[in-house]
Amino acid sequence: MLNLFLASLYFILPGYIGNMFPVLTGKARLPFGKPISEKHFGTNKTYRGFYSAFLGALLCLYMQYYFQKNGYFTEITILDYKNINLFLYAFLFGIGAMTGDLIKSFFKRKLKKEDGASWFPFDQIDFVFGIYIFLLPVYIIPIKMLGILILVTPVIHFSTNAIGYLLGLKKVWW
Repeated sequence: MLNLFLASLYFILPGYIGNMFPVLTGKARLPFGKPISEKHFGTNKTYRGFYSAFLGALLCLYMQYYFQKNGYFTEITILDYKNINLFLYAFLFGIGAMTGDLIKSFFKRKLKKEDGASWFPFDQIDFVFGIYIFLLPVYIIPIKMLGILILVTPVIHFSTNAIGYLLGLKKVWW
């Protein structure tokens, strides 16, 4: 069971990193930082968020490729990083995460929730569902793994958000 838990986290790591990269690169003032549509998605959903999520996922996938190539983490590695298109998977993980978040933001606006307002549990797991849907054409996440990810992601999400808040990278701790 521990191996399944660790394998699930290791598998989704490019999505977690991709989901965090827009926050990490937000202060860098990279181009295309304007909101996609304030009316439909709020002020925090930008084109920069999408391409930085892709870059974060790609960076993580290259690290996982390196680890697999050198024999590290083989007992928890699910994907064969040596034989997949890392750019495609970076797109699926990074853009999938951002699309899940974007769709959730659309519904948040429809419900008249303000920017930054907490919407548990959707704020915490939206990107997991985006990744799941984007990966469907190339990989179906086993139901046990998906269950683990849905249960553990809110805890990880709260923890990383609290750290981001303490570091001044986020305006709210949730």
